[in-house]
Amino acid sequence: MVRAAGGAAGPGLEGASFASGQGRAPARRPGRVTRRADTMVQQVLYRALVSTKWLAESVRSGKLGPGLRVLDASWYSPGTREARKEYQERHVPGASFFDIEECRDTASPYEMMLPSEAHFGDYVGRLGISNDTHVVVYDGDNLGSFYAPRVWWMFRVFGHRTVSVLNGGFRNWLKEGHPVTSEPTRPEPATFKATLDRSLLKTYEQVLENLESRRFQLVDSRSQGRYSGTEPEPDAVGLGSGHIRGSVNMPFMDFLTEDGFEKSPEELRAMFQGKKVDLSQPLIATCRKGVTACHIALAAYLCGKPDVAVYDGSWSEWFRRAPPETRVSQGQGGKA
Repeated sequence: MVRAAGGAAGPGLEGASFASGQGRAPARRPGRVTRRADTMVQQVLYRALVSTKWLAESVRSGKLGPGLRVLDASWYSPGTREARKEYQERHVPGASFFDIEECRDTASPYEMMLPSEAHFGDYVGRLGISNDTHVVVYDGDNLGSFYAPRVWWMFRVFGHRTVSVLNGGFRNWLKEGHPVTSEPTRPEPATFKATLDRSLLKTYEQVLENLESRRFQLVDSRSQGRYSGTEPEPDAVGLGSGHIRGSVNMPFMDFLTEDGFEKSPEELRAMFQGKKVDLSQPLIATCRKGVTACHIALAAYLCGKPDVAVYDGSWSEWFRRAPPETRVSQGQGGKA
């Protein structure tokens, strides 16, 4: 059983329901096998969300340290807000700043591509994170969550399972009156060995092949206008809008409540069903640069599906590399 930081077994698990009388073979009844399989999946999933109350108690009781680290993963478009400056002014006590601009493949011509295993391991190790650390990620976006799910997925794709997103984000941390500090956090460096899990990552070549094989469902998390091509891609030079042929649109904002919290698993399942996305089948998430696609991976995880792969290059790469007939846009005569 996975344990959360602080020693309690319960908070470390995404599912709270356990089958009674485990170890006994139940009588076979219609639907029983499916429910039992769902329960078994829930038992092995590490808790993807932690509450502001849980984190505040962990801070108050002095549990932050090598076993529990907090990361502020805020990022904002140039010319809007300054993420590092805001972190320096106020952050969750004990939190370190995770600079996604520093923890990416800067040699790539595409946006926000994953760094190498060595780069990621060295970077998070300097933030005091080892392979035994429970990592909690948040950001300060007004939506409640924007970049935090990307960092959650980055840890998972590099083989780290004990990672959670702060539900409600820094927005609700402040709203609820939890403590903040401007004191810099200087954790003791740790050793983190990153091992890339290729099952959670898809390349351009794999997505291109999927257009023919259709082994994976493809879901795009951008706004409806950018997906359809009727609205431009913000802050983009030479990047038209539109989507990959055959993809389904599920804007990531719809996974969040007006107050900035993740919707319930029941609501999320209904949303996937409404878009005819089958969570029992393989799924690739995409967006513009592999960031908000991670909201799809998180939402599916909360529904008991931990194996959603993210197309890291996403539309930023696809628009520049893919054959024109694979790019769909209402704003460009049918092709992006």
